[in-house]
Amino acid sequence: MRSSRLLGAVLWALALAAAPGAAGAVEETRPSHGIAMHGDLKYPPDFKHFDYVNPNAPKGGAVRLQAIGTYDSFNPFIVKGSPAAGIGRIYETLMTASADEPFSEYGLLAESITVPKDRSWVEFRLRPEARWHDGKPVTADDVVWTFETLITKAVPFFRGYYGDVKQVEKRDARTVRFTFKSGTNRELPLILGQLIVLPKHYWAERDFTKTTLEPPLGSGSYKVGAFEPGRHVEYERVEDYWGGNLPVNVGRDNFDRIRYDYYRDGTVSVEAFKAGEYDFRSENSSKNWATAYDFPALKQGLVKKEEIPHDRSTGMQAFVFNTRRPLFQDRKVRQALAYAFDFEWSNQALFYGQYARSRSYFDNSELAATGLPGAEELAILKPYRGRVPEEVFTQAYAPPATDGSGRIRANLGRAAKLLREAGWSFDKAARKLTHKASGRTMDFEILLVSPLFERIVLPFAKNLERLGVAATVRTVDSAQYRRRLDDFDFDVVIGTWGQSLSPGNEQRNYWGSDFAGRPGSRNLVGIKDPVVDALVEGVINAADRKSLVAHVRALDRVLQWGHWVIPQWHIPYDRLVYWDRFGRPEVTPTQGVQFDAWWIDPKKAAELEAKRNGG
Repeated sequence: MRSSRLLGAVLWALALAAAPGAAGAVEETRPSHGIAMHGDLKYPPDFKHFDYVNPNAPKGGAVRLQAIGTYDSFNPFIVKGSPAAGIGRIYETLMTASADEPFSEYGLLAESITVPKDRSWVEFRLRPEARWHDGKPVTADDVVWTFETLITKAVPFFRGYYGDVKQVEKRDARTVRFTFKSGTNRELPLILGQLIVLPKHYWAERDFTKTTLEPPLGSGSYKVGAFEPGRHVEYERVEDYWGGNLPVNVGRDNFDRIRYDYYRDGTVSVEAFKAGEYDFRSENSSKNWATAYDFPALKQGLVKKEEIPHDRSTGMQAFVFNTRRPLFQDRKVRQALAYAFDFEWSNQALFYGQYARSRSYFDNSELAATGLPGAEELAILKPYRGRVPEEVFTQAYAPPATDGSGRIRANLGRAAKLLREAGWSFDKAARKLTHKASGRTMDFEILLVSPLFERIVLPFAKNLERLGVAATVRTVDSAQYRRRLDDFDFDVVIGTWGQSLSPGNEQRNYWGSDFAGRPGSRNLVGIKDPVVDALVEGVINAADRKSLVAHVRALDRVLQWGHWVIPQWHIPYDRLVYWDRFGRPEVTPTQGVQFDAWWIDPKKAAELEAKRNGG
């Protein structure tokens, strides 16, 4: 899973060494230590560690983190339940991605990967030393069982992500081959490299489809320690962890214990941080960033507050229309409602000028469609002319803009014109929009999970009211919110789609017709468009980086002009606030801060403790 967070996101050409110590050209059916989506690997077979870690980082100490809401399960693979934060730490994948390449993977559970030139299959050879926490070896049987279980019993994501796999077979006790369906899917070997492997023998006497609070068996660097359901969960570093000296792990997973404490909402969580109840926070609220951390510990240097730039795609955060609802099936209606969102005023009045307006699903990267389509994009898009909005070919997309004064009469006038064209008229007496044919009024609910968003959404709702739209705002707890999203039981939500620098199979889950009706999928919009399906397949089947960029831009352009969402905002840096007890590597990679490469600095930790105790 790439991004985002069911498990924390586990997402990321074959390149071989032409000579010892140098990454070389692709050779057919020869085992390799790693695989790149396009081009050569950065790290050669004999590399010692990633460039963005400190290989001499000390092990030890405990770190306290935070989570919002509650949890009731240690099974994060199924639709049921709310999984515990950090549970992915107990498992390992066949390969692991580097954070300083667009999309390359190196062996973790697998000591080698083999693919033919046409990438019609992939074979993984497991490391003989790979072990479960009970001491039993990780075997090919575990890999086969895991794959078959995930595509039949887990969340819908896996069925799409691995949808092009024709067959999985055990070749011997440590070797597994995945054979692919006909067609080109160059990403699929890397997709299979991301497979989280589960212990077949452990689950043989347990029901995988049910939630559980029995700590599961894993093979990773951590295991479940002390916990109290819904309140906290702790992970303990495995002292005899089999993979600690692997090049991909050197300098990482340095904390002896990682504890997540749960808080009711973001406001309580911020105050808990300031009180010293946990150590590290990645801040996603501009208001908090601007105003919440003016407290003595920061002024005294006990807490650090930093903005650390990154070069990863910022993806898309937006108001998401559920087009399963008849109200939002008209593109003009969706386009019209976007004119009621005043980003520029929000940025000045609410966000302290910190954000940039999002306009692409792949902002902050070369993948974003800008201007008019170039020759490569036109070659991809022309076969669909007449089946996609004509603006795809003739206009550069930009969301509605204002001068930031809060006076948006002109934009509301444009919205009203579009709504009239869509068959809606303004009833002056009732001050509501009414559809001429059906007689229904325009009213819907904007569903939230965080009270922090109310200050942003309520002004939007007020602008909608001026159009005659009755938009109610409802905030629910995290468990109810997840259930309603899984069942597509909403009108409008604030949704996010994280994007890597090498998009691929996950785009099916985001936009594919097959996922529009699958509970728990990421196709929140409910898009069922054969053209979008074809463009997604073009992204997946791109033969090289140049082709990938062109296909992603073409997809981006069609999504933009579909007006499926109202784009919100993004920032090209990580906002971090933390108590000054950490050491961290000097290098920040393309993908941004890698907290698993930080460590507790004993000297800083001792000084911090002394100062907090009045010393």
